[in-house]
Amino acid sequence: EVKETAENLSADLIIFDLELSPVQNFSIEKALNIDVIDRTILIMDIFAQRARTAEGKLQVELAQLQYMLPRLKGSYESMSKLGGGIGTRGPGESKLETDKRHIRRKISYLKKKLEQVDTRRKNEREKLKRDYKLITIAGYTNAGKSTLLNSLTNSEVYVEDKLFATLDPSFRMIKFEDNSVAYIVDTVGFIRKLPHNLIDAFKSTLDIIKDADLLLYVCDTSSPELSNEMSISLNLIN
Repeated sequence: EVKETAENLSADLIIFDLELSPVQNFSIEKALNIDVIDRTILIMDIFAQRARTAEGKLQVELAQLQYMLPRLKGSYESMSKLGGGIGTRGPGESKLETDKRHIRRKISYLKKKLEQVDTRRKNEREKLKRDYKLITIAGYTNAGKSTLLNSLTNSEVYVEDKLFATLDPSFRMIKFEDNSVAYIVDTVGFIRKLPHNLIDAFKSTLDIIKDADLLLYVCDTSSPELSNEMSISLNLIN
């Protein structure tokens, strides 16, 4: 039925609203003779388009590589005959195995870089918290968090009516009527069935929620999925 529908619609791509295993993805593509992706790769692609800072790009690349590693396809029939030496492939090693080893090295490198970023961010937050209260805005993606930040601080943080318009945290100073000052930060929005690799990759960003003196939870009451969105967001926050 899916194949017939895709042919009738002249579809170029089929997207599954769940994560497919490598075997499932391969088998479905073979059966349907059309490119197939799942919800996870779609979300990661959106994240890749939205990431603007060096940290955000590192986080997205790590998630993509972790997702890609078990899904690499290649032929073991085409074997390399390069001599075994330092930094070269050994006799009989396939290109697939070489690619996997390269990806594992890159994953290890990215994790170390993100650990350094995480340590620096943590030190910056601790320094900030010694002098100021920290207010964190959290909620479902596209609920209006960045709009609220702009309204409260007279800022011009990027705002657009689309999923994950904001990926990188934005810190802004806010002044109250009694002349006291605090810092308010916008965070990445949550989404249903957020890929686990992205949860891990954005750990440093989500840690801001734990450091907050006050958490502002934002929800879009006009959304038809309000109840589910609130449940998903609050579960992730807790």
